[in-house]
Amino acid sequence: MIDLQRRRQQRGWYFYDWANSAFSTTVGTVFLGPYLTNLANDAADTGQPVTLLGLFSVAPGAYIAFVISLSVLLQVVTMPIVGAIADNAQSKRRILGVTAFLGAAATMALFLVQNSYQLGGVLFIIANVAFGCSVVVYNSFLPDIATPEERNAVSSRGWALGYVGGIVLLVLNLVLFLGHSAFGITEGMAVRISLLSAGLWWALFTIIPLALLKDMPHHDRPVGNVVTSGFTSLGRTLGELPRYPQALLFIIAFFFFNDGIQTVIGLSATFASEELKLGTTVIISAVIVVQVVGIAGALLLGRWATRIGAKRVVLVTLALWAVMLLVAYLIPANASAMFLVMAAGIGFILGGSQALSRSLFSQLIPRDREAEYFSLYEVSGGASSILGPLVFGLSIAFLDSYRIAILSLVVFFIVGGLLLSRVNVRVGMHQCENATNAVV
Repeated sequence: MIDLQRRRQQRGWYFYDWANSAFSTTVGTVFLGPYLTNLANDAADTGQPVTLLGLFSVAPGAYIAFVISLSVLLQVVTMPIVGAIADNAQSKRRILGVTAFLGAAATMALFLVQNSYQLGGVLFIIANVAFGCSVVVYNSFLPDIATPEERNAVSSRGWALGYVGGIVLLVLNLVLFLGHSAFGITEGMAVRISLLSAGLWWALFTIIPLALLKDMPHHDRPVGNVVTSGFTSLGRTLGELPRYPQALLFIIAFFFFNDGIQTVIGLSATFASEELKLGTTVIISAVIVVQVVGIAGALLLGRWATRIGAKRVVLVTLALWAVMLLVAYLIPANASAMFLVMAAGIGFILGGSQALSRSLFSQLIPRDREAEYFSLYEVSGGASSILGPLVFGLSIAFLDSYRIAILSLVVFFIVGGLLLSRVNVRVGMHQCENATNAVV
């Protein structure tokens, strides 16, 4: 009976990957970057200064990079607070619902963006911050619904289903975008409808995990104001983190190698359109290739991890990421076939590197503190994600080169891999077991 209940919750948990992947693919990877860049260029062509929230002037081509950096900076501030609140709340599901529906609403509101790149930037910042906070809470359910032996497979299945969800909606949006004339709408309207569809998809399919996941009883959940308790718990977590040196070392390693991963995901469409001079059709096709190959990659690498361990598989994927970035640096302009081949390579390693990093970290954190520690995990990735887009923006502003920014990310994979190689998973698991037994 317990196994059946756990399987039911796992199936519900998978569907949040399905739900939020629409935001990552349709909004973050394909449509919004080029769309806001075009709006910023149009504003510049009319003599208007292009600014980031009116604070300082930026190059039109760098606007989306700075918007992403600002949104990630705000994630760094909010995710630990939301994670601590979730661990102290009576219902983590409620926190998941609030953050997911807020992000979905801001995404749907992108439909209203017609001429104002500033409005688009503000709405994306709200959506991306809410997205990051919801993922913190979502990830924290993994230790509740899967045994340590199951987590590599469960995490990988979630990523695989996310790829399926992302590709289904993206194909529908591709049909709309390519056939916009037949549908009697402009290309801009097709983009806006696609953005709207991502928000609707995110909101509707979030209902499934909210219905199937259950809130687990926690041993040390405090009584009182959940926000105040959340801040108190966050301070305690930061103070206790050195007691879990393997988790701390993993977070530092993740800080570095996730910089490259998130920058490639967030700015690949802009790189392809601005540097490689590839059209939207090729870019969408590449994202579809990533999603299709990613399904197989996540599942196969997840199975491989059950044989040789998640850490070893992640190290292999980091080496392959470095190779892919070198390929990206060397791709000539208008080489759509080479770009699609590279996309297939990235797709195979993307899901495995992220899904297995998630399951690996879940082995290194204490029970009943999952959301707090996963917030630090996301903050580590988020903080590093400020640097990658910033490098892109500065490279465009001072060197007029996307390629140098791409190649520079290899350093982050090398440093992250070296640090990850020093993480002792077995020792980290024993430290968590001893801490849990001491509390009980």
